[in-house]
Amino acid sequence: MDETYARYQALKFEWAGPGVLEVIMSNPGRLNSLDHDGHREMAEVWRDIDRDDNVSVALLRGDGNALSAGGDMKMIEDMCDDWTVRQRVWREASDLVYNVINCSKPVISAIEGPAVGAGLAAAMVADISVAGKSARIIDGHTRLGVAAGDHAAIIWPLLCGMAKAKYYLLTCRPLSGEEAERIGLVSMAVDDGKVLETAREIAAELAAGATSAIQLTKHSLNNWLRMAGPAFDASLALEFMGFSGPEVREGLASLKEKRKPHFPGSRPG
Repeated sequence: MDETYARYQALKFEWAGPGVLEVIMSNPGRLNSLDHDGHREMAEVWRDIDRDDNVSVALLRGDGNALSAGGDMKMIEDMCDDWTVRQRVWREASDLVYNVINCSKPVISAIEGPAVGAGLAAAMVADISVAGKSARIIDGHTRLGVAAGDHAAIIWPLLCGMAKAKYYLLTCRPLSGEEAERIGLVSMAVDDGKVLETAREIAAELAAGATSAIQLTKHSLNNWLRMAGPAFDASLALEFMGFSGPEVREGLASLKEKRKPHFPGSRPG
């Protein structure tokens, strides 16, 4: 593996074929959750891939049978407690989304098992997404007590329509990969054991295709996302404002204690 990628700790890399680089979120035993290092690396890696002439296509996946369980609890606690950390992670969250969008190389995501947080953000903004039928896609921001901001405003309404986007982002209801395909949130859903195989087949097809034409088509289509940039920027700012509020404290405590949250001002039925 090129020394460019040797500095990464939370991400692993493998060549799946000529020009196809797999970016693998790896946190064994923790469903590939992302800590401080992992979050930073997920934001930075797309710039390295963009500059790497050996890469034609990037394939994002998780280690084992999960994409990612999201950010780890310690990182979220640090964001609540430390203004400097909150600023840094906010910049990383912005860079993550824009760097995938602006990476000249096509990005394919292979979504298996739980898909939450920054890993889900990259997977949803990827150019082609392949999900296992029983994959569990969750945008859990309001369950945590913050606004849905890390990618949802820029992409969900465009993919599945505003009505479905509002339903899932307000309620944090999970979607199976099969349902995500039905509403247009992912490119395709396949049998669980076929996810990586299918994603690799698509990656190989793109790598063998007309490089400039494919890259320029991606660039053109992603202007739809660039036009949504102001909505994304605002949603991200509102999300990170929430990390200084009271609701996220209760949301985080309830997740750690594995109970329903009791948010200030809520009116349980």
